[in-house]
Amino acid sequence: MDSQRSVTRHRVTMYSFLLLLILVTLSVIAIFDHTQNITSFLRPLWDTPPPPFKYIPHYYAENTTINNLCNLHGWSLTSEPRNVYDAILFNNELDLLELRWRELYPYVTKFIILESNMTFTGFPKPLTFDLNRERFAFAEDKIVYGYLPLELSPNTHVDPFLIESHHRSMMNELIRRSGISDGDLLIISDTDEIPSSHTVKLLQQCDGLPTVLHLEMRNYVYSFEFPVDYNSWRATAHIYSRWTRYRHSRQTDLILSDAGWHCSFCFRRLSEFVTKMTAYSHADRVKKREYLDYSKIQRKICRGDDLYDMLPEEYSFKNLIGKMGSVPRSASAVHLPAYLIENAEQFKFLLPGGCERLPE
Repeated sequence: MDSQRSVTRHRVTMYSFLLLLILVTLSVIAIFDHTQNITSFLRPLWDTPPPPFKYIPHYYAENTTINNLCNLHGWSLTSEPRNVYDAILFNNELDLLELRWRELYPYVTKFIILESNMTFTGFPKPLTFDLNRERFAFAEDKIVYGYLPLELSPNTHVDPFLIESHHRSMMNELIRRSGISDGDLLIISDTDEIPSSHTVKLLQQCDGLPTVLHLEMRNYVYSFEFPVDYNSWRATAHIYSRWTRYRHSRQTDLILSDAGWHCSFCFRRLSEFVTKMTAYSHADRVKKREYLDYSKIQRKICRGDDLYDMLPEEYSFKNLIGKMGSVPRSASAVHLPAYLIENAEQFKFLLPGGCERLPE
């Protein structure tokens, strides 16, 4: 009898150990699989928010004189509008590039654009702008184009942020060759961070501006049907000097409110989503190959869900919990780039009701 009890206890102990081992293994796998989300959820505990911006109120209404607008901002009207240079790094955002250049064409002196034969993650890529340059013939007289050739040896470890930094360094040289002069206005942003035309007109024709200020933009994802917030701040406007450098990071506490639109992952084709997901600096977010599946991407677009199943990156639990889940739809197509509305059929994928995408 004692022998049977001993065997039974041994089996119970063995089964308990196996169960514990399985639970520990599954827990480790779950933690590893969801490390990014766990880190994001706990961010309010381990990270400190940057200093708050000092917001400059932005005044605008149709048919209001530029002199009145300058005065409302505490500035004065220039005796002569300054030259405007718009500088971007380009990957594959052809549709947004057209909207951007159509929006800004009346006010921009030169459009400075740099592209490379390689992505930030070290993959070869076509020269998408150069291959589609005829689409931008309307702006040809203003284009300053730069090509950055890159070569990497096979099996070379690639740091996407270093390659991105190299692109931005080369952009400085292209800006210097564009004909820009001290006192001109230089706009620095990504292709999908589009300043509004009336913002650029204001900065072009007013005196007394700060030498550098950030441009607050309405944040959208996938299209203008999914507004996220107003937290896009990386675009900047500079009164150019020889010390000005092309950077995509915080450079001042000043920010001009409601100055444009940031439309992230606003592509016409599912293949373009995959290209960006595997090409830009945050390509490490593709933890599973299924994230690149067209049908999965399509479902997420129409639901307003995160492509990587990630939690929002916020500094407080209140903001984090408030943004969890799908991005709510908006039926508004008001206060958007004029060329988008004038060509709504061509760009219907960017408007309410247009979430379905072409495969290729």
